Amino acid sequence: MSAVDKAFHGLRHMIATGRLGPGERMPPEADLCEELGVSRGSLREAVRMLAALGVAEPRHGSGTYVSQLRPEDLIGSLSLTLQLLPLPGLLEVYEIRRVLEAHVAGKAAARATPETVGTLFSLIASMEATEDPTEASELDHRFHAEIARAAGNPTLASLLAVFRARSRKYQVFTLPEGPELRRKSDADHRVLATAIADRDPGAAAGAAEAHVAQTERWLRTLMPPVEEDDTTV
Repeated sequence: MSAVDKAFHGLRHMIATGRLGPGERMPPEADLCEELGVSRGSLREAVRMLAALGVAEPRHGSGTYVSQLRPEDLIGSLSLTLQLLPLPGLLEVYEIRRVLEAHVAGKAAARATPETVGTLFSLIASMEATEDPTEASELDHRFHAEIARAAGNPTLASLLAVFRARSRKYQVFTLPEGPELRRKSDADHRVLATAIADRDPGAAAGAAEAHVAQTERWLRTLMPPVEEDDTTV
């Protein structure tokens, strides 16, 4: 095990066991280096790794603190690795996404307010009106994010946002078949939003699962190119 790994796992153990709690300031570098048996350089690299994962928060002039360790924030750090998945790996993730999107759609149908329903149909109208595939993709993301928000579980919403971010790198709407695919997608959105508006969790869950399954089939069949503009993380 390298010195950086030793420092990383040592700090992680302190946090996992509760010795260092959410929002707590870490001990001085000198003390940590002595306890962990590593150099300042190795310790600092380990802290940078934890910061990238959303676990540590270096504050200039104040020291390094443990983050609040909110599940939704830590789940968001998965984007660092999921963004690297090639299409075959993404298609495996879609099985998980189908289950979770169906779950949050059902929850949203039970909990949605009139404001949520209004937002969903407004987003659908914007999707149907635009001819810009990039704008359509962004509106699609906001539509599904609104459903996840309405479901009331920020951790699930964060996880699904990570899954969708990778999916959006594959722009099926820019393909020759794009216009027809968009029409089908927009129709699916209306079915889903209507089920939520009708407060029908079963219909909403079924519509969400069918919609995600349809997108998975498109990706599997059409194999679209990866969008290089890294703006969807």
